[in-house]
Amino acid sequence: MTLTYSAGSLVSARGREWVVLPESAADMLVLRPLGGSDDDIAAVFPAFEKVSSAEFAAPEPGDLGDQRAAGLLRSALRIGFRSGAGPFRSLAGIAVEPRAYQLVPLLMALRQKTVRLLISDDVGIGKTIEAGLIASELLAQGEAKGLAVLCSPALAEQWQEELRTKFGLDAELVLSSTVSRLERGLDLGQSIFDKYPHVIVSTDFIKSPRHRDDFVRHCPDLVIVDEAHTCVAADDTGASSQNQLRYELLRRVAEDAERHLLLVTATPHSGKESAFRNLLGLVKPELAGVDLDGKRGRELLAQHFVQRKRADVRQYLTKEDGLSDDSLAEKTVFPSDRYFKDETYKLSPAYRALLDDAIAYASDRVEAAGVQGKREARIAWWSAIALLRSLVSSPRAAAQTLTTRSAAAIAASAEEADRLSASLTSDSADSDALEGMDVAPGAETDDAGARLKTLAERAAALEGTEHDLKLKALIKHLKALLADGYNPIVFCRFIPTAEYVAAALQGKGGVKATVAAVTGTLSPQQRIERIERLAEEAGDSLAARRVLVATDCLSEGVNLQHHFDAVVHYDLAWNPTRHDQREGRVDRYGQKRDEVRVITLYGGDNGIDGKVLEVLIKKYRQIRKDLGISVSVPDEMSAGVTDAIVEWLLMRGREGQQEGLFAIDDIVDAKAAELEKDWNSAAEREKASVSKFAQRSIHPQEVAREVAAIREALGSAGEIRTFVRDSLNALGAVLRDTESGDFTAEVSGTPAGLRDALAPVVGGEAVETGRPIPFRSDPAVARGEAALVRTDPVVGALAGHVLNAALDTLADGNRPARRCGVVTTDAVATRTTLLLVRYRFHLTLPSRYKEKQIVAEEARLFAFQGAPKHAVWLPEGEAQALLGAQATLNTDRHFGERTMARILGQLVDVNDYLKSQGDQLAADLDASHRRVREATGEIVRGLRVRAQEHADVLGAYVYLPAAASTGEGA
Repeated sequence: MTLTYSAGSLVSARGREWVVLPESAADMLVLRPLGGSDDDIAAVFPAFEKVSSAEFAAPEPGDLGDQRAAGLLRSALRIGFRSGAGPFRSLAGIAVEPRAYQLVPLLMALRQKTVRLLISDDVGIGKTIEAGLIASELLAQGEAKGLAVLCSPALAEQWQEELRTKFGLDAELVLSSTVSRLERGLDLGQSIFDKYPHVIVSTDFIKSPRHRDDFVRHCPDLVIVDEAHTCVAADDTGASSQNQLRYELLRRVAEDAERHLLLVTATPHSGKESAFRNLLGLVKPELAGVDLDGKRGRELLAQHFVQRKRADVRQYLTKEDGLSDDSLAEKTVFPSDRYFKDETYKLSPAYRALLDDAIAYASDRVEAAGVQGKREARIAWWSAIALLRSLVSSPRAAAQTLTTRSAAAIAASAEEADRLSASLTSDSADSDALEGMDVAPGAETDDAGARLKTLAERAAALEGTEHDLKLKALIKHLKALLADGYNPIVFCRFIPTAEYVAAALQGKGGVKATVAAVTGTLSPQQRIERIERLAEEAGDSLAARRVLVATDCLSEGVNLQHHFDAVVHYDLAWNPTRHDQREGRVDRYGQKRDEVRVITLYGGDNGIDGKVLEVLIKKYRQIRKDLGISVSVPDEMSAGVTDAIVEWLLMRGREGQQEGLFAIDDIVDAKAAELEKDWNSAAEREKASVSKFAQRSIHPQEVAREVAAIREALGSAGEIRTFVRDSLNALGAVLRDTESGDFTAEVSGTPAGLRDALAPVVGGEAVETGRPIPFRSDPAVARGEAALVRTDPVVGALAGHVLNAALDTLADGNRPARRCGVVTTDAVATRTTLLLVRYRFHLTLPSRYKEKQIVAEEARLFAFQGAPKHAVWLPEGEAQALLGAQATLNTDRHFGERTMARILGQLVDVNDYLKSQGDQLAADLDASHRRVREATGEIVRGLRVRAQEHADVLGAYVYLPAAASTGEGA
């Protein structure tokens, strides 16, 4: 049997219409449903199944609708498109509408044969979205076959969720906790990375030589590295063994010149030029040594590096960027600033006495151990720090620390003791170090004796607001925040403190809010589930309040801006970058509050907090305020200051040491001055680098042009919301607005066809019993909810129902969209006809693997004045404006049908124009594909775009001027 259907033609099979795809053969047709996605592709064997040619039926004059009919039909059609003809193959299928500035890294990527980028946008701008856009596009184009994301294990499940819900990419988690299960399902000799094309991999798991070699051998051709700055170190400081292993892993991954590599980090420099150069060297070896101050160096860097501050993208596209009007102008709303308030508290007499006795004990231990040897001295030192940090945190953390063996006690050397306990002072900004960091440390050593036990019993007795004035102060400040309508997160250093605080807030004398605690005792997925449950229990009502108590396991990577809008630092971090990361969980894009409040609690008389606040945290804030960006303080610099503070405290605890006390006080001040000098130098370097390395390879005008094309083909988020609301209203659903700005819909009264389509997605109970379906702006929704994005199954089912009902004139029930309409309106001065036309295009897209043949679809609006034979065609903008035209007078139905019949009978006269427009669109699409890939000739060689000969007229709508209306149209 010979093939009788050419690619792009329409056929009828299995009760529906299909587009024939280029992969078809003589005895098998590969078909995609008209308007459907690649997921719906089917193979049909004409020898065994009935296949016939299909002609798209013309509209019928009697199929008249109101003024909304054209807009609903157009939106339903565009929502159904999953294979657009534009240069971005993936955008029709993702569940997020990217901001215009987020397209810049994508445009940079498409101009490279092998994509190598360092994406270093500020915290909260959307680096994950930018990386996801590039990944989904490379996979959709066939430029990549597989994806690996290297990240902290704490962020793995969030990456998995983001890729699944926003980009439709299902990735397997490769963690120490999952690898055994994955390996059991492998064939003999098969690698995990061969079986699963998309993986999310724990960097710290895969970096060990035992796992690294297998990963490098079978590594996918596209790799994203999150928090990439943790994988390199400055040459002059000596990298930690962990950083060395990570760097060796990335170095081997980057060695393959054909592998796409995206490095993602908000802190690429960290004040060290050599670390930055090492990072750039992974992207492109030449960048490790090129002069970045010279023209060639800057031009080379601009191709591979993008770094923007919030100020750069807050108002991204304007007329100043070359826009003809402000229709594409985009304002991205971030909180205007963080409002800082430092609140002090005093120790109660009983707590003061406990702290003094504990300092005296620690001082004695350090002095005694100093004569025993260097190892013993370091163990005692770390035990003292553990004790002091726990005591200023909470009585419960202190009691647990006093009865727990010191981690350093097992050390065989002073160096090992330092390595085992370094996190006690560094509060490292390394996200890979977060797991397990919130466990209360130990202070007990082999010869601790009964003295520690007594201190522990005294600490346990101080729980509650009578003696714990820090807790009392927290409750007071939380009540004020809640009264002002805020939902705060309280950050604690240790697990026992978080659990203690959460219990107190829920108890008598606590706060009137729903409270939950999230600590490192929960897995990353359990943490997210608990947060979502807290938000659900508190409700969406503005009167409902919630408080989350968390440790620093939530200070990195987790997006909390939708549920919380204030931060309370219950415990001071000894690295100010950690404070910035905590605050960044809520101070980011999507935060509805214009002002994020930050309250920092500190002890005014415990000897530690005041110095840390003054020397580290306030200085960090000032630099951030002056530069508009954060400048990290290296761990070793902050550790030097905190070590001096601890030593000052211990000296104070020794009797007869007043003279030495003044000397130590001078050392603290000297360390602080040294830190400030180095920090200011780093800030100046960072300020210069931000200016030097500003992204200039993609101009706003280029982005505006692509944004306009995308919105013309696919619509916008606002169009989706309008379509869903108008369609559901017309179909008999009951809509109710929520205080969050979204809405719910009861669909039990809608047509059976829609209920049948929705039942598999939201459950039969919702469609039959009237349980409201929540529609949310956020694409990450739970089962039973719907996201207001074009790829959501509920939105897709609604669009499919509206489109099918419009095309089927025999369909029963409500038909919100109609293929014809006659509207009498003041919006026109002469008779004007609007046509909704669907084009099919044949695309030949070259890729690194093979040419890809695609049949794609797009819809266009055309409008003309007068009779079709003498049509005066209107500009595109005027045609679009007719969708919003309101009827001024009622139009007599018989008159409308006669008018419609005349116009439809004459549409043959516009075929040549529609064909010429199709050819022009094909040429424009060809130019667009070439434009976004203009840097590399090999990428565009063989590129072809051709329009299918016959376009489909889906709808025809006649607009009559009300001023010229006769009695016929009354």
